[in-house]
Amino acid sequence: MLIVDNLSSRYGRIEVLHGLSLEVKQGEIVTLVGSNGAGKTTLLRAISGVQPMSGGSVKFLGQPIDRLAPHVRVAQGIVQVPEGRQVFSPLSVEDNLKLGAWSRKDGEVATDIEGVYATFPVLAEKRHLPAGALSGGQQQMLAMGRALMARPKLMLLDEPSMGLAPILVDQIFAIIGGLKRQGITVLLVEQNAYAALAIADRGYVIETGRISHTGTGRELLNDARVRTAYLGL
Repeated sequence: MLIVDNLSSRYGRIEVLHGLSLEVKQGEIVTLVGSNGAGKTTLLRAISGVQPMSGGSVKFLGQPIDRLAPHVRVAQGIVQVPEGRQVFSPLSVEDNLKLGAWSRKDGEVATDIEGVYATFPVLAEKRHLPAGALSGGQQQMLAMGRALMARPKLMLLDEPSMGLAPILVDQIFAIIGGLKRQGITVLLVEQNAYAALAIADRGYVIETGRISHTGTGRELLNDARVRTAYLGL
């Protein structure tokens, strides 16, 4: 579904990604783990088109998307859930969900909103409240629900468990597993490496802008270096 080949990206004179390559197959959950500053978020932003590339290529469903604007990539099925939720705080929960469907031209938005409420019942209870009044966990659910409104083929999830209580972390990861069952492919960036690799079909370890390890989720969980560096074991 997604092929990233020799991708480089920089902020001014500072290169953050150095010829990075990876692929995501249709129907997979692929986890990207690494320390802070390794380039994980920069990679997601480059795939979604909001971070310029300085080299390499990105193909989605066999077609190059390097030169496509971010909103065109969304329309094609690449949707990012950003780090820190980034909900529109003054707007209601329901209006946030409606904004997630802005790229669509069909008349099924109301039906899909009800589908999001079925997945996240707490959002249905709070549909008329401003998004800023929600807890951190509820805002994460809203950010994911807003992404679902675009009917993604590939969802880019950036640190979905950040700042959440353990019981909510378990709930978020259960929801991610549910996305796969719905047929949505997931590229997941996550500091909670153990939980992320436990649900992953495959994973990549990124160090200073380069891929250092790759394997199945189970293989990386059992890799001695990964366990020491990222799992605290």
